[in-house]
Amino acid sequence: MKRFALILSGCGVYDGAEIHESVSTMIAIRKAGAEYQLFAPNREQYHVVNHLTGEEMDEKRNVLVESARIARGQIKDIIEFDPKDFDAIIFPGGFGAAKNLSDYAFKGSSCRAIPEIEKAIKDTIESGKPLGAECIAPVVMAAVLKGATVTIGSDEATAKDIEQLDGHHIVAEHNGVIYDRKYNLYTTPCYMAAQNILEVYESAEALVNAMMRA
Repeated sequence: MKRFALILSGCGVYDGAEIHESVSTMIAIRKAGAEYQLFAPNREQYHVVNHLTGEEMDEKRNVLVESARIARGQIKDIIEFDPKDFDAIIFPGGFGAAKNLSDYAFKGSSCRAIPEIEKAIKDTIESGKPLGAECIAPVVMAAVLKGATVTIGSDEATAKDIEQLDGHHIVAEHNGVIYDRKYNLYTTPCYMAAQNILEVYESAEALVNAMMRA
Protein backbone atom coordinates (compact mmCIF):
# COMPACT_ATOMS: atom_id res chain seq x y z
CA MET A 1 0.00 0.00 0.00
CA LYS A 2 1.40 3.39 -1.01
CA ARG A 3 2.05 5.98 1.69
CA PHE A 4 1.76 9.73 1.13
CA ALA A 5 3.24 12.47 3.29
CA LEU A 6 0.91 15.50 3.40
CA ILE A 7 2.47 18.81 4.46
CA LEU A 8 0.14 21.32 6.11
CA SER A 9 0.76 25.00 6.89
CA GLY A 10 -1.78 25.77 9.60
CA CYS A 11 -5.58 25.70 9.60
CA GLY A 12 -7.58 28.07 7.42
CA VAL A 13 -7.19 29.58 3.97
CA TYR A 14 -6.07 33.08 5.01
CA ASP A 15 -3.28 32.15 7.41
CA GLY A 16 -2.75 28.41 7.04
CA ALA A 17 -3.59 25.34 4.98
CA GLU A 18 -6.74 25.46 2.84
CA ILE A 19 -9.05 23.07 4.69
CA HIS A 20 -11.12 21.94 1.69
CA GLU A 21 -7.97 21.14 -0.29
CA SER A 22 -6.32 19.35 2.62
CA VAL A 23 -9.34 17.18 3.42
CA SER A 24 -10.11 16.52 -0.26
CA THR A 25 -6.56 15.27 -0.72
CA MET A 26 -6.82 13.04 2.34
CA ILE A 27 -10.07 11.53 1.04
CA ALA A 28 -8.64 11.08 -2.47
CA ILE A 29 -5.61 9.25 -1.07
CA ARG A 30 -7.77 6.86 0.95
CA LYS A 31 -10.16 6.37 -1.97
CA ALA A 32 -7.18 5.40 -4.13
CA GLY A 33 -6.30 2.70 -1.62
CA ALA A 34 -3.31 4.47 -0.10
CA GLU A 35 -2.42 5.85 3.32
CA TYR A 36 -1.17 9.23 4.49
CA GLN A 37 0.74 10.85 7.34
CA LEU A 38 0.37 14.55 8.04
CA PHE A 39 3.30 16.85 8.83
CA ALA A 40 3.74 20.57 9.54
CA PRO A 41 6.53 22.90 10.67
CA ASN A 42 6.77 23.45 14.42
CA ARG A 43 7.04 27.23 14.31
CA GLU A 44 4.98 30.33 14.94
CA GLN A 45 2.77 31.23 12.00
CA TYR A 46 3.25 34.62 10.37
CA HIS A 47 0.00 36.05 11.74
CA VAL A 48 -3.53 35.07 12.70
CA VAL A 49 -6.50 36.10 10.57
CA ASN A 50 -10.13 36.27 11.69
CA HIS A 51 -11.75 34.16 8.97
CA LEU A 52 -15.13 35.81 9.56
CA THR A 53 -13.96 39.40 8.99
CA GLY A 54 -10.65 38.91 7.16
CA GLU A 55 -8.92 41.12 9.73
CA GLU A 56 -5.64 40.33 11.45
CA MET A 57 -5.94 39.32 15.11
CA ASP A 58 -3.62 40.29 17.94
CA GLU A 59 -2.53 36.79 18.92
CA LYS A 60 0.05 34.16 18.10
CA ARG A 61 -0.45 30.58 16.98
CA ASN A 62 1.81 27.65 16.13
CA VAL A 63 1.70 26.11 12.64
CA LEU A 64 1.98 22.53 13.90
CA VAL A 65 -0.62 23.04 16.63
CA GLU A 66 -3.09 24.64 14.22
CA SER A 67 -2.49 21.96 11.59
CA ALA A 68 -3.33 19.36 14.23
CA ARG A 69 -6.94 20.61 14.04
CA ILE A 70 -7.23 19.24 10.51
CA ALA A 71 -5.27 16.12 11.44
CA ARG A 72 -7.40 15.36 14.51
CA GLY A 73 -4.13 15.35 16.43
CA GLN A 74 -2.46 12.74 14.22
CA ILE A 75 0.40 14.86 12.89
CA LYS A 76 4.19 15.06 13.15
CA ASP A 77 6.83 17.79 13.07
CA ILE A 78 8.23 18.21 9.55
CA ILE A 79 11.74 17.56 10.88
CA GLU A 80 10.63 13.93 11.37
CA PHE A 81 9.87 13.52 7.67
CA ASP A 82 12.08 11.00 5.86
CA PRO A 83 11.27 10.26 2.21
CA LYS A 84 12.40 6.64 2.58
CA ASP A 85 9.27 6.06 4.67
CA PHE A 86 6.92 7.32 1.94
CA ASP A 87 6.08 6.84 -1.71
CA ALA A 88 5.12 10.46 -2.40
CA ILE A 89 4.65 13.90 -0.80
CA ILE A 90 1.89 16.48 -1.39
CA PHE A 91 1.59 20.14 -0.37
CA PRO A 92 -1.99 21.51 -0.24
CA GLY A 93 -2.49 25.23 -0.80
CA GLY A 94 -3.85 28.08 1.28
CA PHE A 95 -2.05 31.29 2.18
CA GLY A 96 -0.10 29.32 4.78
CA ALA A 97 2.03 27.98 1.92
CA ALA A 98 2.88 31.58 1.02
CA LYS A 99 3.22 32.83 4.61
CA ASN A 100 4.37 29.93 6.78
CA LEU A 101 6.11 27.52 4.40
CA SER A 102 7.70 30.34 2.44
CA ASP A 103 7.76 34.14 2.28
CA TYR A 104 6.10 34.39 -1.14
CA ALA A 105 3.23 36.51 0.23
CA PHE A 106 5.74 39.20 1.19
CA LYS A 107 8.65 38.90 -1.23
CA GLY A 108 6.96 37.74 -4.42
CA SER A 109 9.44 36.47 -7.00
CA SER A 110 12.30 36.94 -4.51
CA CYS A 111 10.77 34.41 -2.14
CA ARG A 112 12.36 31.42 -0.48
CA ALA A 113 10.99 28.37 1.28
CA ILE A 114 11.72 27.97 4.98
CA PRO A 115 14.68 25.62 5.63
CA GLU A 116 12.58 22.69 6.84
CA ILE A 117 10.42 22.78 3.72
CA GLU A 118 13.33 23.22 1.35
CA LYS A 119 15.03 20.21 2.93
CA ALA A 120 11.88 18.06 2.65
CA ILE A 121 11.52 18.96 -1.03
CA LYS A 122 15.16 18.37 -1.92
CA ASP A 123 15.35 15.13 0.08
CA THR A 124 12.30 13.86 -1.80
CA ILE A 125 13.86 14.78 -5.14
CA GLU A 126 17.08 12.99 -4.23
CA SER A 127 15.10 9.90 -3.25
CA GLY A 128 13.39 9.81 -6.64
CA LYS A 129 9.93 10.00 -5.07
CA PRO A 130 7.17 12.11 -6.70
CA LEU A 131 6.08 15.49 -5.31
CA GLY A 132 2.66 17.09 -5.61
CA ALA A 133 1.54 20.68 -5.00
CA GLU A 134 -1.87 22.31 -5.10
CA CYS A 135 -3.24 25.83 -5.47
CA ILE A 136 -0.52 28.38 -4.53
CA ALA A 137 1.93 25.73 -3.26
CA PRO A 138 3.48 25.21 -6.74
CA VAL A 139 5.15 28.61 -6.26
CA VAL A 140 7.06 27.09 -3.34
CA MET A 141 8.20 24.30 -5.67
CA ALA A 142 9.39 26.86 -8.21
CA ALA A 143 11.32 28.71 -5.50
CA VAL A 144 13.20 25.54 -4.50
CA LEU A 145 13.45 23.66 -7.80
CA LYS A 146 14.96 25.96 -10.41
CA GLY A 147 13.43 25.58 -13.83
CA ALA A 148 10.45 23.59 -12.55
CA THR A 149 7.34 23.43 -14.74
CA VAL A 150 4.15 23.97 -12.74
CA THR A 151 0.60 25.29 -12.87
CA ILE A 152 -1.43 27.51 -10.57
CA GLY A 153 -4.31 27.69 -13.06
CA SER A 154 -4.35 30.90 -15.08
CA ASP A 155 -3.62 33.77 -12.66
CA GLU A 156 -1.32 36.02 -14.68
CA ALA A 157 0.39 37.77 -11.76
CA THR A 158 1.34 34.53 -10.03
CA ALA A 159 2.37 32.93 -13.31
CA LYS A 160 4.69 35.90 -13.93
CA ASP A 161 6.27 35.44 -10.51
CA ILE A 162 6.88 31.77 -11.30
CA GLU A 163 8.62 32.74 -14.53
CA GLN A 164 10.76 35.27 -12.63
CA LEU A 165 11.75 32.45 -10.28
CA ASP A 166 13.17 30.74 -13.41
CA GLY A 167 10.19 28.40 -13.43
CA HIS A 168 7.82 27.60 -16.28
CA HIS A 169 4.07 28.04 -15.96
CA ILE A 170 1.44 26.17 -17.94
CA VAL A 171 -2.22 27.23 -17.86
CA ALA A 172 -4.57 24.49 -16.63
CA GLU A 173 -8.22 24.01 -15.73
CA HIS A 174 -9.22 23.25 -12.13
CA ASN A 175 -8.77 19.49 -12.58
CA GLY A 176 -5.73 19.67 -14.83
CA VAL A 177 -2.46 18.11 -13.69
CA ILE A 178 0.88 19.34 -15.02
CA TYR A 179 3.82 16.97 -14.83
CA ASP A 180 7.47 18.00 -14.68
CA ARG A 181 9.52 14.94 -15.67
CA LYS A 182 12.83 16.42 -14.52
CA TYR A 183 11.70 16.78 -10.90
CA ASN A 184 8.94 14.12 -10.91
CA LEU A 185 6.64 16.96 -9.85
CA TYR A 186 2.84 17.08 -10.22
CA THR A 187 0.83 20.30 -9.77
CA THR A 188 -2.86 21.21 -9.97
CA PRO A 189 -4.76 24.51 -9.47
CA CYS A 190 -7.45 23.57 -6.90
CA TYR A 191 -8.92 26.87 -5.62
CA MET A 192 -6.72 28.93 -7.95
CA ALA A 193 -9.19 27.78 -10.62
CA ALA A 194 -11.93 25.79 -8.87
CA GLN A 195 -15.27 27.51 -8.27
CA ASN A 196 -16.59 25.24 -5.52
CA ILE A 197 -15.66 22.43 -3.16
CA LEU A 198 -16.64 19.71 -5.66
CA GLU A 199 -14.22 21.10 -8.21
CA VAL A 200 -11.56 21.27 -5.49
CA TYR A 201 -12.08 17.57 -4.82
CA GLU A 202 -11.87 16.81 -8.54
CA SER A 203 -8.57 18.67 -8.66
CA ALA A 204 -7.13 16.88 -5.63
CA GLU A 205 -8.33 13.50 -6.89
CA ALA A 206 -6.79 14.07 -10.33
CA LEU A 207 -3.46 14.89 -8.65
CA VAL A 208 -3.52 11.88 -6.34
CA ASN A 209 -4.55 9.49 -9.12
CA ALA A 210 -1.75 10.75 -11.35
CA MET A 211 0.75 10.29 -8.54
CA MET A 212 -0.55 6.80 -7.78
CA ARG A 213 0.53 5.82 -11.30
CA ALA A 214 4.02 7.27 -10.79
